Amino acid sequence: MSTKSFTPRELVGELDRYVVGQHKAKKAVSIALRNRWRRQQVSPELREEIAPKNILMIGPTGVGKTEIARRLAKLANAPFVKVEASKFTEVGYVGRDVESIVRDLVEQGLHLVRAEAIENVKTRAHDVAEERLVVMIAHKRQGTDRPQPPPPPPPSGPPGLGNLGQLFMGMQPPPAPPAPPDSVISELRTKLRAGSLDDESLELDVADDAMPMVQMFSGMQGMEDLEKGLRDAFSNVPGMKGRTKRRRVKVKDALKLLEAEEAQKLVDQDTLVREAIERTEQSGIVFLDEIDKIAGRQGAQHGPDVSREGVQRDLLPIVEGSTVNTKYGPVKTDHVLFIAAGAFHVAKVSDLIPELQGRFPIRVELESLGKDDFVRILKEPKNALTKQYQALLRTEGVEVTITDDAIEAMAEHAGEANERMENIGARRLHTILEAVFEELSYKAAEMSGEAVTIDRTYVEDRLRPILKNEDLSRFIL
Repeated sequence: MSTKSFTPRELVGELDRYVVGQHKAKKAVSIALRNRWRRQQVSPELREEIAPKNILMIGPTGVGKTEIARRLAKLANAPFVKVEASKFTEVGYVGRDVESIVRDLVEQGLHLVRAEAIENVKTRAHDVAEERLVVMIAHKRQGTDRPQPPPPPPPSGPPGLGNLGQLFMGMQPPPAPPAPPDSVISELRTKLRAGSLDDESLELDVADDAMPMVQMFSGMQGMEDLEKGLRDAFSNVPGMKGRTKRRRVKVKDALKLLEAEEAQKLVDQDTLVREAIERTEQSGIVFLDEIDKIAGRQGAQHGPDVSREGVQRDLLPIVEGSTVNTKYGPVKTDHVLFIAAGAFHVAKVSDLIPELQGRFPIRVELESLGKDDFVRILKEPKNALTKQYQALLRTEGVEVTITDDAIEAMAEHAGEANERMENIGARRLHTILEAVFEELSYKAAEMSGEAVTIDRTYVEDRLRPILKNEDLSRFIL
């Protein structure tokens, strides 16, 4: 289903398959996404004037803020990045600068566009790769798979070139090996398609992307952009781009490598970049998490609050709409949709600077989750945790049945744990289910062919030792 065919009601229905409750938030993001399609239908003059209505989600952790935004981007097939506002620092401090958000968003857009383009040429790339591979196997069997050494240089080069002429005359490419007979090619192609050559090995020249000099920056805070810049710089150095190394691979792996290589040749990189920038500018979605962590208290004039307000002021131009220079060219953020989220337990929305508050006109408060919500989360979503555990244990040949009263028990304990300790929302279910399934997961490899029923008694037996010890429950649940 394309983005165009999604009405707001249909979008909410799609989100309901993965996220329980939070109808107000789903409704807000669905309207925002539909407005993007509506904007594309108006006249070009007015289109540029219609700005996206950014959304601020307010609610405790684990209630579905991130999941709603991520699923929305997936439905829209739009470039999406999730960033934590607390990772950014004011200009002049060590840390990531806010413009890296846009650079990351463009990278995501390019990844999406490239994947679509490669999918479109997949059949052609497979056919060309298959022909190349068949010829390589034929040459290998003839003993002509390796390039022949260049002939010795002639005694003298063209007049006036001296030794330089000899050098260039001696660098002629080796003669091509004779083409295999059509009958051999046809026979090998049939065997390749039947899979009888899959385990045969051959030597293949593959692209060498290793750049050890750049690896030293990996993992260093604030060095991500420097690392990317160095990689791009090294890739343009003569001799670095297009380098290959020889590897021995199985035929089935060689076919995949050759397919990828041929697909890259069939797509136009300049067109991909233009489309990626266009999609980023018109469809990009940025999820700004933990925005409450950069909300400084009113009247603070020193200490960390100064840096927090500085981050807000640095974010403001990006959210308002500005042009950011990336390695692919300038990117405008005027029509990028920003979805901010925060718990706002300590700080309030009014603690954000007024200019930033004004850029998030839609405010949505998400509800805390209770026992009934947890029951639905464990039963209804397409990717429910219970379904995940059942699928994992099925790989060991163990068929697990989870009764309704077991789900009720797990939901009750999750709700109680959130009340007694920190409220971490649906994330509490991960710790509850892990404690319930721990012993079964440990023994599953020795239980192939068995069927296990998990009921309330089973759940209570696994959780009782933890719940009985108040201090232990704080650490485990």
